[in-house]
Amino acid sequence: MNIKSLLSLLIAFFCSSLLQAKSTYVFIGSYNWNKDSAGIFVYELDTLTGKLSKITSVKNVLNPTYLTLSPTGKYLYACTDTKTPNAGSVSSFVFNTNTKTLSFINSQKSGGENPVYISVYKNGKWLMNANYNTGSTSVFSLNEDGSINTAAQVIAYTDSSINKERQDRSHIHATFFSPDFDYVFLPDLGADKIRCYLFDASKDQPLQPAAFPYSSTTPGSGPRHLTFHPNGKFGYCIEELSGTITAYQYKNGKLDSIQRIATHTKKYKENFNSADIHISPDGRFLYASNRGDENNIAIFSIQQNGTLKIIGYQSTYGKIPRNFSLDATGKFLIVANQVSGNIVVFKRNPITGLLKKIKNSITVKNPSCVQIKQYE
Repeated sequence: MNIKSLLSLLIAFFCSSLLQAKSTYVFIGSYNWNKDSAGIFVYELDTLTGKLSKITSVKNVLNPTYLTLSPTGKYLYACTDTKTPNAGSVSSFVFNTNTKTLSFINSQKSGGENPVYISVYKNGKWLMNANYNTGSTSVFSLNEDGSINTAAQVIAYTDSSINKERQDRSHIHATFFSPDFDYVFLPDLGADKIRCYLFDASKDQPLQPAAFPYSSTTPGSGPRHLTFHPNGKFGYCIEELSGTITAYQYKNGKLDSIQRIATHTKKYKENFNSADIHISPDGRFLYASNRGDENNIAIFSIQQNGTLKIIGYQSTYGKIPRNFSLDATGKFLIVANQVSGNIVVFKRNPITGLLKKIKNSITVKNPSCVQIKQYE
């Protein structure tokens, strides 16, 4: 064997070892409606083919509809007892990458009814929760073992807006930290506001008044989810009721609107029901899901000034794409189609931003959330 061939083999072995050293897992939450049925599912993602292989699942938890992971990925947190009258909780689990098991740790009352979104502070010591039905947000401190303490702070709102059927009162739909984690933003679908607080992790009650306590959105728009550009200069809010995205210039807790653009195709005049929104890791493309009659992903290119330009629509091959996620490399986008009960993997073209369906898809009853995490 000559030196050139030997070097080629060594390089191939080294690259193979790097690939094997990292594993990517996909965590799926669902409306199981019965604790005897599995509610959380864990799959391993083959980062070469996009194929999903089931690892484990968890029972004895009711409607774990939204999930988030700790910064290290060791702990998983879930909104539980969602859409359950007079109930609502947040639950913690530990994920063991060696045994590939997900184990329950504990639960706490969510501080309101129908928790729909949770997020973790950058140091892994605080958990933020949004309670949709009661229009409130809750903050929980987290212990070193991943367990959740009782709520340290609960703030409720009573505002309303012009859509009397959907906006009779505040409906906090999500909790998003700013890129620097100095602020937290709360899209309030019922009040047409994006609320804002300073987040002081050194205090027992970390939510503190901000200089700009909220940004008003277009009446009847129904702000739902928010995302920030990787450069930290722009924010984007998807508006469920109007099927639109508002782009913002962002600085120091202040959102200044620079554009409002439709997520839906021109042939749809109503029943927009827009849902989720994410930006590719390279910051070049924004993706937004439309439920209602469309069931697609709207694909936008992000311009230098932060505005959006529509470049296409991709069917999700299912009904009601409630949530989707991109992996850390930006190679794959995975969609949870809630009503049709299928999880679809797309390969993303990094040049054009367009999506291509991977042949393999999996079936999960009533999937509502997808989170992807790469582990060393």
